[in-house]
Amino acid sequence: MAVIQIVYVALNSLRMVLMIKGWKFVASLISMLEISIYILGLTIVLNLMDTPLGIIVYSASYGIGILIGIYLEEKIAIGYIALQIVTDQTKEMSKVLRAHKFGVTSWIGEGANGPRTILLLFAKRKEYRALIKIIKEVDEHAFLLSFEPRKFMGGFWIKKTGL
Repeated sequence: MAVIQIVYVALNSLRMVLMIKGWKFVASLISMLEISIYILGLTIVLNLMDTPLGIIVYSASYGIGILIGIYLEEKIAIGYIALQIVTDQTKEMSKVLRAHKFGVTSWIGEGANGPRTILLLFAKRKEYRALIKIIKEVDEHAFLLSFEPRKFMGGFWIKKTGL
C-alpha cells in the first residue's frame, strides 16, 4: 500500500509542476498512469484503513510521495531562471559571466550606501548551481535574487537558444 501511495503522490506532484510549466501533453500522459495507480491503491487502502497502523502508513506514504515528487522536479529542472546580482565587482562579474556564454544586462541602482550595479541574466534551471558557483568565485558577498520568468521574448536569449 505504501509504495503505491508514494508512487501515486510523486507522480501527482510532478504532473502539477509540468502543468504549471506548460507541458500539457506530458502532464496528461502522466495523469493516465497516475489514475491507474490511484485506482489500484484505492482498493488496497479501503481494505486497510480500519486500523490505526493503516492510517499512519497511508499518511506517511503521502508525505514521502510529496518529497519524492519535489526531488524529481528539482532533478529534471524544467524551465529557466532569471537572476539579479548586486555586486561591487561589476566589470569582472560581467566579463566572467559573458565568458561562460551568459547574456548580462546591467544598470545602476541606488542602495542604502549609494549607487550599486545590478546585473540581470537568464539561464536554464539546470545551470543554476554552476552559475551560483561562478558568481561566488568572483564575489562571495554578491546579493542574489532569482525567480522563474513565465514568458520572455527577444534579446540575447533568443540568439543563444533559438526560441
